[in-house]
Amino acid sequence: MSNPSLSAKQGMFDMEDLRLLAALAQAKTLAGAARALKLNHASAWRRLSHLERRLGVRLFDRSRTGYLSTVAGSEAIEMAERVLHEIDETGRRLAGHDLRLTGTVRLTTTEALFGFIAPALAALRDSHPGLLVEVVVANAFSTLTRREADIALRPAATVPDDLIARPLATVASAIYGADRYLADKVDADPLTLDWLSPDESLAHLASSKWIATRIDPTRIVHRTNSLVALREAAGAGMGIALLPCFLGDADARLRRITPPLAAVASTLWLVGHPDLRRMPRIQMVINAITGYVSDHRHVLDAPHHEPSSPA
Repeated sequence: MSNPSLSAKQGMFDMEDLRLLAALAQAKTLAGAARALKLNHASAWRRLSHLERRLGVRLFDRSRTGYLSTVAGSEAIEMAERVLHEIDETGRRLAGHDLRLTGTVRLTTTEALFGFIAPALAALRDSHPGLLVEVVVANAFSTLTRREADIALRPAATVPDDLIARPLATVASAIYGADRYLADKVDADPLTLDWLSPDESLAHLASSKWIATRIDPTRIVHRTNSLVALREAAGAGMGIALLPCFLGDADARLRRITPPLAAVASTLWLVGHPDLRRMPRIQMVINAITGYVSDHRHVLDAPHHEPSSPA
């Protein structure tokens, strides 16, 4: 049942109050909520204290483990999340009526894939100089679901149900090493060599899961949160790495030492909000990326060839 006193005072909330409540519900600590909202801790504390005084009700119980919502706090959080969601949905619907071929489109993709599609964005810039594509490099669809981007391009096993997704290609992966590292290891079993691995932030990747189930942890000599950095480490001769073929094949320092591994193949998805997909400027970016990937699909699915031998 709703708290009558709180319901009667809903007009006393402003947008910053709503965002703070939602952030506290997510982070469970005031420090975490402040970071998410790009506030300092003191400002967040003052805002929450002022809100509770205005409402005349305690919204959170403070403890060593974090901020726990009271009954009134839970109702306030539910209201804040509902209002913020409705505002976001309305903004997307209204934006979908924008028919201009100028303006900004925010694209989120991975660091590795940005290098692959950069020529498509350069060609789009030449043909439509009034179109600004802002790129957010991130490794999760949450950037898109939080409305921090309009469309996403990334490999994944699945995509969120509330988004429109189009599969574009298969992304193959193989094991790579540099000639300088492999020169005296011609007959060595790859599983016994020095391995370079993604870190925990990339544990969702198929390559990370493959390494976790097959490679002795004592063989891992380097970890990083970037596949581009992983390629650089392999190119420098630190060890071998399981890389997307479009990334490994493009580096002259590296050689495939295995065929593409079927267990590590993934699907490349282009994903967008249902309300925005018909916006001409967003559709223009979608078409540019889709066409470029179609023309260069062979780079991604990496047709089988015999692994190179060390020189």
